[in-house]
Amino acid sequence: MEKTRLKLGFVPLTDCAPLVVAKERGFFAEQGLDVDLSREPSWANIRDKVAVGALDGAQMLATMPLSMTLGLGAIREPILAIMALNLGGNTITLSTELCRRMDAAGGLKAVIGEDKAAGRPPLSFAMVYPVSPHHLELRLWLASNGIDPDRDVRLVVVPPPQMVAHLSAGNIAGFCVGEPWGSLAVKMELGRVVATSNHIFAGRIEKVLGVTRAFADANPTTITALIKAVINAASWCDANRAEMAGILAQPAYLNVPAEVVRQGGITFHAHAANFPWRSQAIWYLRQMQRWGQCGAMDARRVAEEVYRPDLYRLAALELGLAVPLTDYKTEGHHASAWVLDKATAPIAMGPDLLLDGALFDPAAAPDVTVQVAKETTP
Repeated sequence: MEKTRLKLGFVPLTDCAPLVVAKERGFFAEQGLDVDLSREPSWANIRDKVAVGALDGAQMLATMPLSMTLGLGAIREPILAIMALNLGGNTITLSTELCRRMDAAGGLKAVIGEDKAAGRPPLSFAMVYPVSPHHLELRLWLASNGIDPDRDVRLVVVPPPQMVAHLSAGNIAGFCVGEPWGSLAVKMELGRVVATSNHIFAGRIEKVLGVTRAFADANPTTITALIKAVINAASWCDANRAEMAGILAQPAYLNVPAEVVRQGGITFHAHAANFPWRSQAIWYLRQMQRWGQCGAMDARRVAEEVYRPDLYRLAALELGLAVPLTDYKTEGHHASAWVLDKATAPIAMGPDLLLDGALFDPAAAPDVTVQVAKETTP
């Protein structure tokens, strides 16, 4: 391999599990890699350290390689999503006090109306990073409840480990964050989970393993070994959730009770969870456009530059795994299990419903022409 000693970053969230388990259970070592994991306090830290080479790669928000490549923020750097780390795992959690007011008034929109009439400042809701799945989920959920995210509320950024403290202090009325922080707020009786990723977009890629394009180009054999190690770790996570929770609960990682870690409904490997679908990259880009985070673009070109299923296939096939033969699929058609036939062997898939019954076809986007997988229901 070109490089065997690596430093990878993570943020303390349940979905960092494939990286942590790969180190703790020896999956990195099996592939000849000596990996140091760096616990980072925020996604901005991850962004900056990967961009300047202080980290060789990192757990990243699924949107982050797209936003960094496009220069939507402080840094512009071409980043590749070489594999996905998990599906779902976020919660929208509201404070106990806000939930009490909603129960009395008849919903969040009614509470906001009461506050406006009384001249109170708008409620603040937190997400983890400006261009993040959490930001998009929060906006979609608010809009589905008749609330204008830009006019009716205030959206702020809070790093994931600080969410519960800000909720407890009354600085925010709710948040969208990855587990275990929503479950911890519930355990501490500080809030109530009102929606999860599965309610908003089931089967959505949440985190990816990201590296700079320059690093991937310079270290192709290392990249293959890295992907293989993390695939094996992700598969182990699905099969050994109790032991995984115990590993993540340690102070070096999440530093929360293991029973809280076990609450998160996250898929780490099943249902092609590690495959970096370019169709989902396009969905993210379309949502970013919808909410004014980026302008017009050739979404297909960006998706194909950034999301790299070809690198994933190479590693997965060496492991003898079934892999999709298409990079694109439609979303929103399946309320239950279905089978992806356009693969090296049929792959069992999970639900993919979107909020309010929406459908997404990447081939229908105005500047995108792709071949979309044909699905069958068992």
